[in-house]
Amino acid sequence: MDYIKPTQLVNDVAHTGAYKSNLKISDILIKGVLSGAFLGLATTLAFTAAIETNLSIVGAFVFPVGFVLILLLGLELVTGNFAMLPLARLRGLTSNIQVIYNFFWAFLGNLVGSLLYGFLFYIVATKLGHINEGAMIDKMIAVAEGKTLAYKSLGGDGLIIVITKAILCNWMVTLGAFMAFVSSSTIGKIAAMWLPVFLFFAHGFEHAVVNMFVIPTAILMGANLTFSDWWMWNQIPVTIGNFIGGFIFTALALHLVNKNKFAKTENVIVQYPTALKDKEN
Repeated sequence: MDYIKPTQLVNDVAHTGAYKSNLKISDILIKGVLSGAFLGLATTLAFTAAIETNLSIVGAFVFPVGFVLILLLGLELVTGNFAMLPLARLRGLTSNIQVIYNFFWAFLGNLVGSLLYGFLFYIVATKLGHINEGAMIDKMIAVAEGKTLAYKSLGGDGLIIVITKAILCNWMVTLGAFMAFVSSSTIGKIAAMWLPVFLFFAHGFEHAVVNMFVIPTAILMGANLTFSDWWMWNQIPVTIGNFIGGFIFTALALHLVNKNKFAKTENVIVQYPTALKDKEN
């Protein structure tokens, strides 16, 4: 059987987090750019499915394809790293500085990739600005305004709501990242990680990297939003909430329930075994 038990799984994730904390800046940036673009592609796929079927749940079902690409290719998604690297730190496999180093460059790479795909999608969806209405354009604008102006209209309560939705989102996203280690087979990994990511998207929770694509692209398409609306009422609070959700509900929780055994775990299955082996030698 290819099922990997939780104790081994958590230890594997911790070692992968340690590996990620030592990547070169150029590697983190390139992998981050690809991750941002892939999540943008997955988002437009989900919106297309929802528009064509008139069922949002269908869009949520297909969205995890982008997440699967990121995990199977070993790319850098800052929201997933919000649990993987703190877990490595909790187990003494990396340092605070290395964790922050990865967070910063992965966030920047994800932002660049999201903006890049957003601009390219804007060209396609608006025919280089020659059209300004249509089902997809209307969907993008409505979603972006719901992710910013809706919270802004509620003031402080809006911030509490958006942070809470971000916490719930990354609880599921980081769980999906961990579930990629529950099996040694490709099909098993895909099935396992698909489930929690589907849950987050179906509930309409807030994901920092998805929003890096949706909101600025909607602004290009004519949404009545400002740069400060994007960052103050979504990007900053969502990033904070995503970190809280990933760290507390996934990394810390799973570390605590497995902490008595992690030091004795052997034969670690790391996502990047060759590179880690070279590093240890």
